Amino acid sequence: MARGTSGIRSIVRSLRTWAGVCGLSIAVVGCAPNVATRGNLVEDTRLNQIVVGSSTANDVVALIGTPTTEATFDQQTWYYIGQRTEQMAFFEPEITDRRIIVIRFTETGVVEDIRELGLDEAREVAIVERETPTLGRQITFLEQIIGNLGRFNAERDLGPRIPGT
Repeated sequence: MARGTSGIRSIVRSLRTWAGVCGLSIAVVGCAPNVATRGNLVEDTRLNQIVVGSSTANDVVALIGTPTTEATFDQQTWYYIGQRTEQMAFFEPEITDRRIIVIRFTETGVVEDIRELGLDEAREVAIVERETPTLGRQITFLEQIIGNLGRFNAERDLGPRIPGT
């Protein structure tokens, strides 16, 4: 009888060990930052291949792709916008890299100017929490549920009936 008890204890100990290893692994993986890259973070090697005064719009598209956006009133200004963020667990994401490349072209489509805007030139925009009022009556969740009871007809929801079928 003593041997059976020690065998069970051994199994329980190994299960506890494996549970601890699995729990520690999950904790370590959960603490790894989630890195997200959005937009077009232009690489320096590709950007350096664009020559002011000789590269054309087609050359720029071939090197770094189509622009993220163009200037609203000036089709000769292209913007390449990209940023990288890191988020640890449930905390707010933190911007680790932001790069905005502004490329201006002449009327003939040749690169006239290249500028880069970084995090230091960014401005914080205050978000307004107001809501636009809408006409009508606001109903509660319970009123929505009760109001939908009996509105659905299974026969009507199946579509039109074909005679003779």
